[in-house]
Amino acid sequence: MRRAPRGVIVARMKKNILRAMIHKLKSKGALYADIRWVRKQHENISVFNRSVENLSHHIDEGYGIRALYNGAWGFACGSVFSEKEIEKNIKLALEIARASSTVNKIKAVFPSHPASHISHASNYEINPFEVSAETKLHYLFRANEILLQSPKIKFAQSTLDFYKTDKFFVNTEGSEIEQSVIESGGFFEVTASEGSHIQKRSFPISHHSQIRQSGYEYIKELNFPANAPRARDEAIMLLGAPDCPVGKNTIILDSYQTALQVHESCGHPVELDRVLGAELSYAGGSFLTIEKYGKFRYGSKHVNINADATLPGGVGSFAYDDEGIKAQKIELVKQGIFCGYLTSRETALAVKEESNGCMRADSWNHIPLIRMTNINLEPGRPSLFELIADTKNGLYLCTNKSWSIDDLRLNFQFGTEIAWEIKNGKLGRAYKNPVYASTTAYFWNNCSGVANKDSAYLWGIPTCGKGEPGQAMHVGHLTSPARFEKITVGIKR
Repeated sequence: MRRAPRGVIVARMKKNILRAMIHKLKSKGALYADIRWVRKQHENISVFNRSVENLSHHIDEGYGIRALYNGAWGFACGSVFSEKEIEKNIKLALEIARASSTVNKIKAVFPSHPASHISHASNYEINPFEVSAETKLHYLFRANEILLQSPKIKFAQSTLDFYKTDKFFVNTEGSEIEQSVIESGGFFEVTASEGSHIQKRSFPISHHSQIRQSGYEYIKELNFPANAPRARDEAIMLLGAPDCPVGKNTIILDSYQTALQVHESCGHPVELDRVLGAELSYAGGSFLTIEKYGKFRYGSKHVNINADATLPGGVGSFAYDDEGIKAQKIELVKQGIFCGYLTSRETALAVKEESNGCMRADSWNHIPLIRMTNINLEPGRPSLFELIADTKNGLYLCTNKSWSIDDLRLNFQFGTEIAWEIKNGKLGRAYKNPVYASTTAYFWNNCSGVANKDSAYLWGIPTCGKGEPGQAMHVGHLTSPARFEKITVGIKR
């Protein structure tokens, strides 16, 4: 008889312990409870100029317990996996819930849901954790050598990130959900300097790695060495470029900047826990309050936004959320009208609906919160070429550089790394330091076109912040470039 690999035996033992513990929670009077075991791997490799900056492989494993008792929640977590330790944390979660129930003025109502049994794994071709560090470093050094081929280039950084997340979820309703996801990605940035002038260009994204539910094959697709010359040359060109002109203008945002715009001015405002005040002390509220639901004109007829947790490759995709609700695709804005929130089992009652499965925690030691999945701007009809050709005078803004938005998600200012002049339907000279500012409803109501699916790209953001203690979630955005009229651009000096 062949013995199962040790890893499989350990997994089975843990599942059996968790099953026993969930029955214990039920027997101790919890109205509802769940236990979520999570194992996360993260590998980061970074090269700065011609030296290795970071080479790390981190594994984090533990479990979190939620318990509902007399209308109040308790949460406890641990990383020591034994019946004795888990029983201790079960007791703690119930004690917290009991104590909270004595002071809570409003009792939590948690609708029941049918049990689910599923095992899900994301798709990939090449396991990135089986690719050697030498191969990955060679890829990054090749990119940096190309970026550094000019005395005006002072800094070049190239980074790769790989994630593997394994989850096992059980609850008192009888659900058992096992999920395994692999994500891969990276980015590079190059900084040029001359005198007192400094300019930067990034690819394919700025600030952090662009990630995808995929294996190492996605790193090959990104092809840093092939894209390095353009980024290097544009950073040098921007040193002598004029500042972006000031005034009202027509702007076209590239796919990435459109994704950031969707993220900040649509994705966060439709989180129903934020609307109900649960994030006020940290991340703020939302202007999309309950009375606007289904009525408010958020944007023009060109604006159709959805949340799709089933999108292949999206880092906001999964099979079931951390409350045992199946992943879904929902409409948030339809032909400009605000029509949907991101909800949980508990908050969905505020709009007389059922949860659409948006509760996720970034690790075992954090409670689940309502989080964005893949928030997407649906493509329009024109190609990007046609959208530019149809613009007499304007600016094409590319690659986010900075962002600022108020706590209700109303007033914002974004900067990009570069802007290209549009004159008589053609791209012209480049401008440095472009900035634009507006208010959310005015901005989206002035959307005069969205490019078609040929220009769309699936972006993956690993740093979406929310909650206290803070959590950094992986969320996705499938967006095409979009055009906006009469937008304030530039900085008055």
